[in-house]
Amino acid sequence: MIVDNTLDLITRTPLLCLDKLNSGSGRIYGKLEYLQPGGSLKDRAALQVIRDAYSSDRLKKGQLVVEMTSGNMGSGLAMVCKQFGNPFLAVMPVGNSHERLRLLKAFGAEIVISKQADGKPGMVTGKDIAIAAELAKTIAIERDGFYVDQFNNFSGLKAHFETTGPEIWEDLSSIDVFIASVGTGASFIGTSEYLKSKNRNIKCIAVEPELAAVLKTGKVQDPKHIIQGTGYGFVPPCWRPELADEIILVSDEEVKQMTREIALKQGLYVGYSSGANVKAALKYLEKTNSDEEIVVLLCDSGFKYSDL
Repeated sequence: MIVDNTLDLITRTPLLCLDKLNSGSGRIYGKLEYLQPGGSLKDRAALQVIRDAYSSDRLKKGQLVVEMTSGNMGSGLAMVCKQFGNPFLAVMPVGNSHERLRLLKAFGAEIVISKQADGKPGMVTGKDIAIAAELAKTIAIERDGFYVDQFNNFSGLKAHFETTGPEIWEDLSSIDVFIASVGTGASFIGTSEYLKSKNRNIKCIAVEPELAAVLKTGKVQDPKHIIQGTGYGFVPPCWRPELADEIILVSDEEVKQMTREIALKQGLYVGYSSGANVKAALKYLEKTNSDEEIVVLLCDSGFKYSDL
């Protein structure tokens, strides 16, 4: 395959049967989103955000793009903005991994580090994100930049409705279950909405950290956990509870162990959100003992983490 430019590498990620991880009933397929050029599924949202901003005249060529990020959206935007000819500035809470910082620098992003409220290294909370978001808004105003505002920007949801969902359906129309962890909610909601439009019987299952399970329990016992980019302890603005047939909770220890097993047994070096999704799929199959076909998102690369 020959493509004309870097942006053509975004989307069309393969599904892989995770045959080394599940020896029981059912089949689990991983959608290899970490193969995107920016290293995560956020590349899809980043491209859609910039395209939509140009088409609505909210963004001009050469104008600064600003966003708060835990790393993945930032690297996606940095890569996409470079192709469009826009400078990019990322505001990141200090608790994010140095590997994510290094990738942003490699893509030419300007980086501003924000303080943490109640998180710690490797564990970024909703309050940390709120501080970063306020700083990003201020910088965008002061420097006449376009503020992406990913939690309130529905271009991300549109990206997954128009690309991720259709790709899964085209590759595996026999899918019974879709599973994804929730950060902004865009990947879960956009993909679930599309899949249910094709077959309303497809079960869509969200994944949360067990002690920050605000979607399932309505409360946060501990906002700190290792699944960066998800489980911020508040309900995302775009959340649609009717799309979630079930919510499965995972612990840090379960996620750590599962992520290691994905590398050791399946040969895929992915991050903690991927481990969370696979663990949730295995929990589902253990509970149901069904022969269902499950698709999970393998969200980003293990190279973005300090302790894998």
